[in-house]
Amino acid sequence: MPKSIFWTRTDTAGTEHAVLDEGGGLRARGVALAVDPVSYTCRYQLTTGPDWVTTRLEVEAEGAGWQRGVRLEAGDGRWRVTASEQGNLDAALRAAGRPPAGLPGTDDPGRLVDAVDVDLGGSPLFNILPVRRLGLVPAAPETARRVTVAWVLVPSLAVVAAEQVYTALGPGRIRFASDTFTADLDVDPDGWVIRYPGLAERVDPR
Repeated sequence: MPKSIFWTRTDTAGTEHAVLDEGGGLRARGVALAVDPVSYTCRYQLTTGPDWVTTRLEVEAEGAGWQRGVRLEAGDGRWRVTASEQGNLDAALRAAGRPPAGLPGTDDPGRLVDAVDVDLGGSPLFNILPVRRLGLVPAAPETARRVTVAWVLVPSLAVVAAEQVYTALGPGRIRFASDTFTADLDVDPDGWVIRYPGLAERVDPR
């Protein structure tokens, strides 16, 4: 049966709702809303293979006066990245006193050649990909795995390669690290994030 997960953002006003099916890998579609750096709605569809290796990600983000899209497809040892833009996100960011975002997508998909997983900025859903693929929930404490991801920034939808480290800390705890940032995630027995300090917390039906 498909499942539904809802998170509320703790770093800003925002939420995320995902509907997903784990039969034979992961198929997920979700909607995320937030007010920073400008108010936006972000919709995504994610597909992995049975091994939880990402095969496709489609993302759309929109706000007042702008809309962007990006699609990542894996095949033949490389990523194909397609981007689109309507309106002017940079104008909206400047009006809010924020720096410009630049273009969506990437000018060099070759930089993503080592990426197996994808990550979507501001979303606690995407941490499940390396956690489940690498079997970190039942792993012995201090088991650490370094991964390269294709990181989709939101709301710009620029795509960059990023190195991340996931470390098992014992039952229900996974440490996430990227560059100088570190967070100890609370996860359920299946690896889904319950609490991501400084970002989001899961809200279950009452």
